[in-house]
Parts: sequence; structure tokens; C-alpha cells
Amino acid sequence: MRDNRLALGRSIQFMNQSHGDSFTIVDVISDIDPEADALITEVVGLAIAVLTADCIPLLLASSTVVAAVHVGRKGLVNGITSKVIQQMYTMGATTIHAQLGPSICGACYEVPQEMADAVVALHPNAHAFTRQATPSLDLPRALIANLKAEGATYEASPICTLEDLDYFSFRREGVTGRNAGIIWL
Repeated sequence: MRDNRLALGRSIQFMNQSHGDSFTIVDVISDIDPEADALITEVVGLAIAVLTADCIPLLLASSTVVAAVHVGRKGLVNGITSKVIQQMYTMGATTIHAQLGPSICGACYEVPQEMADAVVALHPNAHAFTRQATPSLDLPRALIANLKAEGATYEASPICTLEDLDYFSFRREGVTGRNAGIIWL
């Protein structure tokens, strides 16, 4: 349960993120955060939020429906973004514009070779190496390829949360705060 703080002149609905592939359609602000990795709303003025510390905060906008999506490695593999975009189209969106917030970059997101191989088998654009030539994943690049395949336009932050000390990074700090992405119609 979270105090849905009044910010930006409005209450904000957060979610209890689980690195999965589920989404919740929000019609009203609740004191209980839904278990999901994406929130979708078509209610004008209802703000929804995603919290991250290295994962990608993805905000999706159309003229009739918006979504806040938590995209990490597991979410990318589980197809959370495609599921949310398809739901937005079902709810009447005709065009969708995506904004990818700051997240860990491909040069910093080192992973074991087996993990890299498994993700790249599903998302070839995730293939990357660190500056030390060890296996890594470029989740933003893979997500952008998915967005293009779904017909969405996009803007992507070039900021790496691990490198930029103005942002929280779980990889850098171990225990950390969270960066927020907030959207509303």
C-alpha cells in the first residue's frame, strides 16, 4: 500500500512491479498498488507512474489512451511492451508515441554469456559488449526495434543510469532509490 502522493497537481497511481508481463487498466486511483509491470488508462487527468533504477521507464501516449511500462530484461523477454501496445490499439489508439527514459546502457549492462545468448536469441538487437568486451545487453536498442515493429514512433533518452550520478542505479549503488516516469491524458 502506498500513499499516492499529490504531485504535479494530481494524484498518481503507482504499481507494485514484479519484472513480469502483466498490465492493469486503471479507471480510478487506488490506495493499493496493483501487481503489474504496466498501467494503462483512458481516463483524462488520471496520472500513472513507473519506477525504475536501471530498467527502462517506458511511457506510451496516444490521443485516447496512455501507458506507463516497466521494461527490464525479463519484461523484454516476456513481451510486456507488445502486450501493452496491442491493448492500447484495442482501446482505440490509432497512433502511439513512446518515450524511453534514462536506463542502463548496453556498454554497462554486463551479464553472463548464457543470459546474453538467451535474450539475443529472442531480441537480436539486444546484442552488445561492455567497454571491456564482456557480454552485455542493450535493452533500449532492443526495445526500440520492438516499438518500430509495433508501428510506434519514439524518443529515447541517451542517459545511462549507471554512468550518470544524477540518476538512481541499482547496479551502481546496490540499495537505491527510484527514478519515476509519469504520464496522463
